[in-house]
Amino acid sequence: MARPVTPVGILAAKLESLNRKIGVLGTVDTELKSELHQAWELATGLDPYISSCTTPESPALASLVQRTQTEDWDQRSTNNETLQPLEQEMVSGHVEGQMLKFFVHLTKAQQVLEIGMFTGYSALAMAEALPSDGVLVACEVDPFAAAFAQSCFEKSPDGHKILIKVNPALVTLKQLADTGEKFNLVFIDADKAGYIDYLNILLDSSLLAENGLICVDNTLMQGQPYLKGEPTANGAAIAAFNQAVVDDSRIEQVLLPLRDGLTLIRRI
Repeated sequence: MARPVTPVGILAAKLESLNRKIGVLGTVDTELKSELHQAWELATGLDPYISSCTTPESPALASLVQRTQTEDWDQRSTNNETLQPLEQEMVSGHVEGQMLKFFVHLTKAQQVLEIGMFTGYSALAMAEALPSDGVLVACEVDPFAAAFAQSCFEKSPDGHKILIKVNPALVTLKQLADTGEKFNLVFIDADKAGYIDYLNILLDSSLLAENGLICVDNTLMQGQPYLKGEPTANGAAIAAFNQAVVDDSRIEQVLLPLRDGLTLIRRI
C-alpha cells in the first residue's frame, strides 16, 4: 500500500490514528470523539471524492499505474545508488494527470516539455491531449525509468508523440535552447534542488513560448515549507524555490493545493 505523501493524505492518516486511539478511551467526551471522527471523515474522503468527480483515466494510463505499483523499486534504487531513489509514489496520479491534460487543451499546446518523467504517467496524460502531430519532450536522468516508461508508451496509441531524452535535465535544456526549441507548456517534476535552475533557464532562454505556461509539482512537499521543525533536504529546497518564485518580478504565479502542491507560472 502506498504511503501518504501529500498534506491531505498525511493529515487523514494522522486523524485516523488519533480517532482509533481515542475511540478506545472511555474517559474521553463523546462530543469530542464525534468531532474528531467528523474531521477524519472530512480529510479522508476528500481525495477519493475529487477523483470520482474527475474524468476517468485511459486504459493505457491505468495499465501504466498498475505496472508501476507492481515494480520492485527498492531493488532498482539499490542498483542505482548514484541516482535519486525511485518510489511508486512518484507517479503524478489520476487527478493531476487529468489537470495536465486540461492545460494542454487550454494552451492549445503543440510542443510540451517535461522535466522529470519517472514511469511516464504525466507525460502520457499530456500526450493524450496533444494533436496527432504534437510532440512532448521528456527529460529523465534514470535509464531504467526511461526504458520502463518507453515500454508503456509503446502500448498506447499516443505514446509515439513522446520523445525521451536520457540525460541530466540541465544538459538537455541547454541543448534544446541552442537548437531554438520552444514549448507552450512545461511541467517540472524532477530533483527538487534543481527547481530554481530549471525555472531560470526557462525564463532566461527562448524555451518558453510566448504565453507559455509552467507547471511545477510538489510545491507543498508534504507541508514542510509551512510547518515548524527541521525540513528534509527536499522540503528545504522547495521552500527556497517557492520564495524565489515569490521574489521573481519576471513572473506571476498561483500555488494550487492539488495533491502535493502544483504551482502555475507565467512570464509577465
